[in-house]
Amino acid sequence: MKYLGTTLTNQNSTQEEIKSRMESGNACCQSVQNLLSSSWLSKNIEIKIYITVILPFVLYRYETWSLILREEHRLRVFENWVLRRIFGPKRDEITGDWRKLHRKELSDVYSSPNIVQLIKARNMRWAGHVARMGERGGVYRVLVGKPEGKG
Repeated sequence: MKYLGTTLTNQNSTQEEIKSRMESGNACCQSVQNLLSSSWLSKNIEIKIYITVILPFVLYRYETWSLILREEHRLRVFENWVLRRIFGPKRDEITGDWRKLHRKELSDVYSSPNIVQLIKARNMRWAGHVARMGERGGVYRVLVGKPEGKG
């Protein structure tokens, strides 16, 4: 079920939510594809478009996600797919053929933290914010595993 833009399941799984967020990010990427492949814009501007336009679609409500390795991998694959659209193919120096950029090459040209590192850093920042709220906050009680009322 979709409620306020979030996919809710009876197993309280984040897999469907992450899949839905990546589909939204994919649709957003398709809508700005002409900008991402434009020769008129610099790569820095195209990266800024990715960070300010596409990433918010993917990272909506990321604070509630508990990532497992499968989701981390899927998120990295999505990010690499977008970055390959931005940076385009590379001509192989030996054979002269065009090929897609490898993961290591993408990390060399994209100096920002990858999407999984970004999510983990933001989750830690959010957890620190909640921890500073103190025991009287309802969100804090949920964070430490005591969601019951005051006793």
